[in-house]
Amino acid sequence: MTEQQLPSWADPSVSPADLDAQGVSRRGLLRSAGLFGAAFALGSAAIPEAAAADGYGGNDPRLAYLVGDHHVHSVYSHDAKYTFSQLATAAAKYGLDWMVFNEHSNFGHAYYGAAMEHKEILKARAENPRQLIFQGLEWYIPAAEHCTIFAAPGPHEVDVLTQFELAYDGKLLNYTDGAPDNPNTARNEAHAVKAIQWLAEQRRTGYVDDVLVFANHPMRLGIDSPHEMRNWRDAAPEIMIGMEGAPGAQGGGIPGWEGPDSQRGEYTNKPSVNSWAGYPENAYVLYGGFDWMTATVGGMWDAMLAEGKLFTITTNSDVHRVVFDTWKNGDWLPGQNFDNTGRIPDPVNTDSPQPGGDFWPGQFSRTHVGVTRYGYRAVMAGLRAGRVWLDHGHLLDGLDVHLKRDCDRGPGVTLGGRLRVRKGEKLTLNVTVTTTSRPNTQGILPQLAHVDLIRGAVRGPVADREEWRAPDTKVTRTVDVSGRRGTYTLRIPVTAGDESFYVRLRGSDGKRNGTGYLGAAIDPHGPIPHVPGNGDPWEDTWFYSNPIFVDVVR
Repeated sequence: MTEQQLPSWADPSVSPADLDAQGVSRRGLLRSAGLFGAAFALGSAAIPEAAAADGYGGNDPRLAYLVGDHHVHSVYSHDAKYTFSQLATAAAKYGLDWMVFNEHSNFGHAYYGAAMEHKEILKARAENPRQLIFQGLEWYIPAAEHCTIFAAPGPHEVDVLTQFELAYDGKLLNYTDGAPDNPNTARNEAHAVKAIQWLAEQRRTGYVDDVLVFANHPMRLGIDSPHEMRNWRDAAPEIMIGMEGAPGAQGGGIPGWEGPDSQRGEYTNKPSVNSWAGYPENAYVLYGGFDWMTATVGGMWDAMLAEGKLFTITTNSDVHRVVFDTWKNGDWLPGQNFDNTGRIPDPVNTDSPQPGGDFWPGQFSRTHVGVTRYGYRAVMAGLRAGRVWLDHGHLLDGLDVHLKRDCDRGPGVTLGGRLRVRKGEKLTLNVTVTTTSRPNTQGILPQLAHVDLIRGAVRGPVADREEWRAPDTKVTRTVDVSGRRGTYTLRIPVTAGDESFYVRLRGSDGKRNGTGYLGAAIDPHGPIPHVPGNGDPWEDTWFYSNPIFVDVVR
């Protein structure tokens, strides 16, 4: 693999005059974090890491945030369209630092496409040395939905994915049944757990340096039951670390584009025989562009966090076909198809817009990962540590969050971390917001209207693994920030009570909100669904952060 170059905004040899507004903003944030140039390349070898305020959690507050997308499809997916070059160029244009090509499982992909794709991955890395380009796989989970799987670059990165695809993919094995009364369901669910354990073993033995798994669009079909999600997480929590908090295909609801019944995320399904019966029908649409599991305060994501276990959320493009794009799929040669080639023909440009509901990687959905240095394994380590926040529509340029005890001098712990305190101790949550400095691709200069603090009790593993509610989680404070520009810090007081707890953040442009799914007492102004066919994503943008846990000791 060619030597990795720093991104332009982190490279001192690149003049500020050669950066766009986003690059200038990010350079300023990097300098304020104490990481720039060689310091960013070398990480902690250059700058001593600052410990958490009480030495608990090992959560380093000196972070730079890299923007990425773990759900990108190319000509090596049977239902996609674009070449590696098109996608890498677009990702660079929209400010992505890292991306994962996670092509769909398929016999053509396993037998032919994955190896050919790897050669293109190596070429793309050489041609785009300022981008971190991972090879991945979109796994059809036995008895459930899809997952992104990706490995750190190395001699076995493609082999581990191909071995996994042939041995554990639900579609390839015909292990898709998940209906409660199906005699194969238990076997299929058990095979999914074995698959995650197998990946963990490849990391443990050093066959690959690292590997991660995220559940994709969990409520699109309603077939990822609560007990399955907990089973996957518990099988190898260092491997299966989270889910898409917001799916791709966010252009699916643009008015007048895909039809009168269109929805953001292409969440247009109803419960089926394979769906988990405990999910209500109105959980099958997005709320402010986010999956119901994430958007519902006191819902499924909070139910998992309330066990005291980190479960990271992400957002991404799931790019197949970009909205208003004029490219169409090329024609097959006689006798060729995806099964015998592992690759669809390169696209051909036309003069008219083609069907599609996606955005380019980084154009609308962004996952921000806190790292102490620049590189592939650093991104994976940041994801595993939970140093993650996400936004839509380029709502923010930067977000920095630390929770500390008032009696401590240090900065405290950041996203994904843990703080140990005593009952009654006074804490402060410092939230530093950097507002957007340039219009997004829609020509809108996003403006953050409010920041919500969400707090939930931590009570350990649940007795009922089908529980999707966290009844003690609610919005406890809302800060009106409308009209504020530049960089500012909110100092939010927090008091430790009798129980351990976690806090997380959410905010929006304030254009569309209402009573949250579980009622006004829990969420008085949360995200709401749009009516079918009228869901302009640019007019309903939100950010979410991962939690910080607080362990109350006596």
